Amino acid sequence: MIEANELTKRYGRVTAVDRLSFTVRPGRVTGFLGPNGAGKSTTLRMVLGLATPSSGGVVVDGTPFRHLPRGLRHVGALLDAHEVHGGRTARAHLSALARGNGLSARRVDEVLGAVGLSSAAGRRIGGFSLGMKQRLGIATALLGDPPVLLFDEPLNGLDPEGVRWVRGLFRTLAGEGRVVLVSSHLMGEMEHTADDLIVVGRGRLVAAEPLAVFAGRGGGTSVAVRTPDPSALADALRGEPGAALRGEDDGGWTVTGATAERVGDLAHRHGIRLHGLTSRTASLEEVFLDLTADRVEFSASVPDGPRNPGPEDRAAPPPSPLPEPAREESVR
Repeated sequence: MIEANELTKRYGRVTAVDRLSFTVRPGRVTGFLGPNGAGKSTTLRMVLGLATPSSGGVVVDGTPFRHLPRGLRHVGALLDAHEVHGGRTARAHLSALARGNGLSARRVDEVLGAVGLSSAAGRRIGGFSLGMKQRLGIATALLGDPPVLLFDEPLNGLDPEGVRWVRGLFRTLAGEGRVVLVSSHLMGEMEHTADDLIVVGRGRLVAAEPLAVFAGRGGGTSVAVRTPDPSALADALRGEPGAALRGEDDGGWTVTGATAERVGDLAHRHGIRLHGLTSRTASLEEVFLDLTADRVEFSASVPDGPRNPGPEDRAAPPPSPLPEPAREESVR
């Protein structure tokens, strides 16, 4: 178990972590979420004794990590896949860590096989792709077979097969009764992976609760609508207390404050054509963005113009989006 109590870290006048208290329990995958600059990495470094709290504290199974001998047997961590010596081979890197923690050479081969790097064990790490370095970092975390595991953005650079594998690995580790804490900005992955969430913003706790409870903060369902006559639909909804219609960037519309059945009945009564009508529940990402909107450290400015245009603003279709830049493929 990881327990943080009023954990605080200041760098001069900047408070990176502000009186943060939470508990991470065994047998569950806990997602650690927050915008850039929220204090996630600083918190993980304090858990591992790599940064000293300005006040408060954090313990692993009741003991500060610095007081645990042969730390890899107690806590395994992946903080930065790039923090390895590029001139060493994967096997040499793991072997050095194994000797320092009283682990056998056989364990090195076991974890290399577990992460799919057996064939690359003799290659120098400097030639690894980001995805391979992530796998090596996961192997390092698993090396001591620890009961507590921390992963900071472990999915960066992984291909779809690798993402699916990591997702299954987390579930397996938690199923074995281990503590699994995963820091990530990929809301969709946390939606499919985590049991519990710890959400922070500007160093402060926003939420610490089961994922299902957090997702339920989205305020219920909304209705996605496709219609060639949004003005008529807006007029029909004016008689519905609490109902509202807003435009979306993809040319569709969203109705809040009314069920899909009610919207369909109103459209039929007023002779309004509908090309699509779908109930939807707020995604984890939408709930997260809503709850952390006022705790973002750095945010881009919004171009002039209405963010949620009304029907009268939608005479012309929106411009086609620019194509995304090509992504560099990882070399496996």
